[in-house]
Amino acid sequence: MLTEKENLLEFLKKDGKPERLVNGYDAFRVIGGDPVGQFVRGNRIKGTDSYDRWGCFVSWPEDQPRAIPIITPENQVIQDIEEWQKYVKVPDLRGNCSEGWETALENKKRIQDEGYLAMTIMGTGVFEELHMLMTFEDTLCNFLTYPEEMHELIDVITEYRMEYFRLIVENLHPDAIVSHDDWGSKDSMLMSPEVWREFFKEPYRKMYKYLHDNDILILHHSDAYCEPIAQDMEEIGIDIWQGVVPTNDICKIAESLKGDMVLFGGIDSILDREDTQMEEVQAEVNRCCDTYGHLRNFIPGWTYIISSCKRTCQPGYYQLEQSSF
Repeated sequence: MLTEKENLLEFLKKDGKPERLVNGYDAFRVIGGDPVGQFVRGNRIKGTDSYDRWGCFVSWPEDQPRAIPIITPENQVIQDIEEWQKYVKVPDLRGNCSEGWETALENKKRIQDEGYLAMTIMGTGVFEELHMLMTFEDTLCNFLTYPEEMHELIDVITEYRMEYFRLIVENLHPDAIVSHDDWGSKDSMLMSPEVWREFFKEPYRKMYKYLHDNDILILHHSDAYCEPIAQDMEEIGIDIWQGVVPTNDICKIAESLKGDMVLFGGIDSILDREDTQMEEVQAEVNRCCDTYGHLRNFIPGWTYIISSCKRTCQPGYYQLEQSSF
């Protein structure tokens, strides 16, 4: 019987022979302990408020599972998009994160020795950084009213992310990276497909080419409706779209792709409640597998990024015989 890692790698080959459905994240383990992640998010502590390295206000209430950016007209970093250079101070990643990789390297070795793919997570994508530096409303309006300034700002954020990736590759070289950027809500994109293509397609193509050139598997997290740009996502180099919510027409998307991008998700986030019963989980997982399990490029799983996947996707819960493919 193939291990979870072996089964995933077979699944990712166009002519591969997986034995069963890939079971969520079971082939991966998060490395943790890398200096870049600690520098960028290390001051986020439950029950406290803080400012991130860009100066954005972040709150982590006691009753919430993670920190939440709270951006208002009063506290937004960029008060005037026409003078964005006056307000934006890009964090110095290389100056602060070039040393201290020993723990992460030890974690990576242990994970690989145990037979798993070693993975890192990079949160706060380009679009997300924009609406942390200014309000959501200003971000969306500025695409239309100040496109030149927004392109300039996106170039700066893209270079910041490129430096982040360079440090990870040079010092750690994981097997896979989860790159985070939510481009939609549950039912619609947060911008038109045309705006996404104008502002985000080429920056992400550049970043993901660098990762592919270094043989790193790319999982792009966007737990959202992104059906109108699914083919573009495949084109820019996303190996696995993690977070494909069932409001997307998953079967239609799968059939429209060329076979270079896998869809990971399909389990409705309605289960993300403290009072969820196991019977509900089992019913939703069964619905997901019954509806999409025949697709050759689909991984059933939780649509959120990591924290809840183990709760829903228990090892061995959904497995199909090889003849099912």
